Amino acid sequence: MSAVNPSGERVGVVVLGATGSIGTSTLDVLSQHPDRYRVIALSAHRQVERMAALCAQHRPSYAVMVDAVAAQRLRALLREQHVTTEVLSGADSLEQMAALPEARIVVAAIVGAAGLRSSLAAARAGKRILLANKEALVMSGQIFMDEVQRSGAQLLPVDSEHNAIFQCLPTNFGSGLERVGVRRILITASGGPFRTTPVEQLDGVTPEQAIAHPNWVMGKKISVDSATMMNKGLEVIEARWLFNATPDQIQVVLHPQSVIHSMVEYRDGSMLAQLGNPDMRTPIAHALAWPDRIESGVSSLDIFAVARLDFSPPDTQRFPCLRLAYQTVRAGGTSGAIMNAANEVAVQAFLERRLAFTGIARVVEQVMDAVPGGAAVTLDAVLEADNIARASAEQFVAA
Repeated sequence: MSAVNPSGERVGVVVLGATGSIGTSTLDVLSQHPDRYRVIALSAHRQVERMAALCAQHRPSYAVMVDAVAAQRLRALLREQHVTTEVLSGADSLEQMAALPEARIVVAAIVGAAGLRSSLAAARAGKRILLANKEALVMSGQIFMDEVQRSGAQLLPVDSEHNAIFQCLPTNFGSGLERVGVRRILITASGGPFRTTPVEQLDGVTPEQAIAHPNWVMGKKISVDSATMMNKGLEVIEARWLFNATPDQIQVVLHPQSVIHSMVEYRDGSMLAQLGNPDMRTPIAHALAWPDRIESGVSSLDIFAVARLDFSPPDTQRFPCLRLAYQTVRAGGTSGAIMNAANEVAVQAFLERRLAFTGIARVVEQVMDAVPGGAAVTLDAVLEADNIARASAEQFVAA
């Protein structure tokens, strides 16, 4: 891999999922370096006012609203503000933006399965992909990695944990972790808001409690995933593909301070860790400029204020979703798509108060037992498994 702008010219950036937490953090970093980057395109689902403000600030050539009605409203708003950004609509437009020739970097920050096709489009187009959409690898790991290899795309993780691992690994890790002397990868987890809540009380957890993460500011779906530790399970599967790792080489460690973002242990006993304040602008800035370093706007970590770092193994009775994720990564095939689809349906049902918090893991396991995971040899097979799993999950939620 090489620097993205060796000529010193401004680099074109597409931000898919611009109104979410990752998109917002990315645009904050980009705004600090106007001489280095220019925003080519932004996308959102239906947050019209927020997107209009972003277009007025960053003046992208294109803005995509997946929702057609939202796109019409955005066009009207931008005309009133005399902003010349061209507004497109529909999921197909996301793929078009991901492959724009004038953009060298694509930030894939659309949450869930909805971000799969556009992430794959960026891979096919040979872009530097800042991957925050972990579902792209969970659902279609081998397919996605094959596209990256075929096109010569650069895949840099933006999740704080995977970015930390990337920083702690040698550049030739793709040849296999054992070959570069790595014994294991340790993915840290805060444990979310219910790390110490008595297990018998988890059934009565409310959506408001579940989205109140103690360390990170995230969207509702990701916050619930953090509370169930499904988020960490998805990260285990993502790490398997990003770092050519086996499930046995990946260990999850509870670390409530969220100061160490992940670690790598080598066979000689050395353990490398990446530390920093819990702010997504750090991994975003790293991935934008790699192998260079740029200012992110994040304050320095005060190790004296931190004072202590605690670690403990996760409890799979409290966090059954983590067990299901390891089961999934070992099964392979379309199992990742099935587990992810069931989880998305279950989380949405919980947020809508149609399902108890503990019902999320129960529904996911029921769907995994009911829907067979075949070979994920094509994108169509992945998407078919996704559709079947969603329908099955809705049935179990309603039961």
